[in-house]
Amino acid sequence: SFVAKDFKLLGVDKKYYTLNSIKGSKGTLICFICNHCPYVKEIIYDLVKETNELREYGISSVAIMPNDVNTYPEDSFDNMVLFSKSNRLNIPYLYDEYQNVAKLYNAVCTPEFFGFDKNLILKYRGRINNPKNKNDRELFSAMTSIANKKDISFNNPSIGCSIKWK
Repeated sequence: SFVAKDFKLLGVDKKYYTLNSIKGSKGTLICFICNHCPYVKEIIYDLVKETNELREYGISSVAIMPNDVNTYPEDSFDNMVLFSKSNRLNIPYLYDEYQNVAKLYNAVCTPEFFGFDKNLILKYRGRINNPKNKNDRELFSAMTSIANKKDISFNNPSIGCSIKWK
């Protein structure tokens, strides 16, 4: 089983975050997102809603931006700050400048979601919801199951833009 790997990354609030500093009492959600990806733009409202609600279940969330900003200037740190503000992202939004964290987690696309239990063991890796049925809250359901120490019966891979590697 995959255990969450530690990191130390700069957030849009100019503070550094580590895995320990964001860890939730009943679970931790790590989201790989970026500013420019149409798939992220499509789900960002839902992501803000889900992460706000999950907080009530003892689930802490963090978003990480792993793309090469030289190739994709829209994903720059300054644009991350604007993206976070304009979308009212209520969780730390961190810049994986050297792409080390994305590599440690074997992340492949944005958006991609990694759900860990309170012991930081990976229990869910997938998407936020079924694109054909937005009411099918897969991520929310998976994370609340993790918080309640229940098994998750599904794990549908996320669909998105590939991470822009340097």
